[in-house]
Amino acid sequence: MLILRFITLSTLLVLLSGCVGPGLFEEQDSAPQGPVDASKTPDAIPKYEPYSKYGNPASYEALGKTYYVQKSAENHVERGIASWYGTKFHGRRTSSGEPYDMYKMTAAHKSLPLPTYAEVTNLENGRKIVVKINDRGPFKEGRVIDLSYVAAIKLGIHIKGTGQVEVRTITPKPNQKKQEKIATKAIPLAAPIKVSNIERLEPKQNPLNTPKIFLQVGSYGERGNMQRMLNRLLDAAINDVVIHQPDSKNPHYRLRIGPLADRSSADHLAMQLQQKGFGQPYVVVD
Repeated sequence: MLILRFITLSTLLVLLSGCVGPGLFEEQDSAPQGPVDASKTPDAIPKYEPYSKYGNPASYEALGKTYYVQKSAENHVERGIASWYGTKFHGRRTSSGEPYDMYKMTAAHKSLPLPTYAEVTNLENGRKIVVKINDRGPFKEGRVIDLSYVAAIKLGIHIKGTGQVEVRTITPKPNQKKQEKIATKAIPLAAPIKVSNIERLEPKQNPLNTPKIFLQVGSYGERGNMQRMLNRLLDAAINDVVIHQPDSKNPHYRLRIGPLADRSSADHLAMQLQQKGFGQPYVVVD
């Protein structure tokens, strides 16, 4: 992955930022030390932004090859290999002029205008993320996008290093209201679960009308926060998750598991969830 710097003399030139300091290309890229909790990082929220004054020349050169910048990102769809870049470039200036932050949902592309928002789908596991493309690269043959490290985690390619993806641009219009992208999550060996389908799930029918026992994992005022916890539960193969919608009595999304067989089962599951890092779920009887 190369981060480009654009300057204007008599003509617009593109230089590799690595030329600024000695030893950059000898330095190996790597992941940050210690674990990174990507569940706390929301997807980029698409919004209208004028194209950057930097990073959008008609063409530029990198590693001896000429690349041409598209005039528009609208309706751009492509498939290929995604990779990621990390500590080697963290804090350095990107091609759009913004500093690179490996903990934000950003990416690099060779030809899309900067900035561009895009939905990236991992074709191997069905995961989807939304990133802001604000940099140039990757310049290795066959690769179509370079993701920030946290974006690679959310897409599930950080360990392997690469993955087959589809890149689909999102082009908000001027004055278009911001809309937060609610990502869906794929369960292993099954089709991706749509949030709209999960929301229609109701507790199992109880003809005797006896009290039903649930374990409440959390209550969320924001839909996006609820979705992120839902994704974590699905990743941990937690079944029977029910989403209770906000209503006049309770303005929050409530994530519950159940109905469960009895209080003992609920207490046992609560202990397991605590051990897995899901906080302190508590028993609810409806």
